[in-house]
Amino acid sequence: MSCAPVLVEACVTSPQEAVDCFDAGAERVELCRALNVGGLTPAPEAVTTTLSEAPGPTHVLARTSADTFRLGPDERRALVEEVASLVALGVDGVVIGALDETRRVDRAALEELARAADGASVTFHRAFDQVDHPLREIEVLAEAGVDRVLTSGGAATAWEGRSTLRALVERSGDALTVLGGGRVRGDHVRRLVEETGLREVHARASAVPGLLEALPA
Repeated sequence: MSCAPVLVEACVTSPQEAVDCFDAGAERVELCRALNVGGLTPAPEAVTTTLSEAPGPTHVLARTSADTFRLGPDERRALVEEVASLVALGVDGVVIGALDETRRVDRAALEELARAADGASVTFHRAFDQVDHPLREIEVLAEAGVDRVLTSGGAATAWEGRSTLRALVERSGDALTVLGGGRVRGDHVRRLVEETGLREVHARASAVPGLLEALPA
């Protein structure tokens, strides 16, 4: 596969990181906090400051607990309220995820969360890497109103999961965007997109300059 222009999304934890990544050439940011536990919803003040200072699309993680991707009734209500609050602040998109006890996408919860997004872009986060049958589950995401899925292909890194990423890209077609993430770095990103067909990649803020240097304009 040829290496066509690729959108770089930066994972940031502060308004300054967001500004710096946009200045470097990133086209979108995902704002979160507590990356040591996989990311949690940032404080409202961080969201509003980023929205006022960052010059490009800002998606925000909505995850209230690091313990599990399963949502009981109380957790589900809380997350729906979190999504609605973020949308009210003016975010361009929300990043969400929910699995059931069988490690399948929790479709009912996902549809409720997508409705709460009220037209904002919806990304399903790396909870997807815990499902047993990703090619089946990606169809559930598309049917539930998800716009993209952040995934490493179920592997420790996107590079290791590249065969699954390619299959996901082919399966999803135009219905949903596969956002490749998982230690994506400049020394292999060009080969990654060539081998998978990815058109969007996700990386920590510190890795963004190297990705942008390696990818075509």
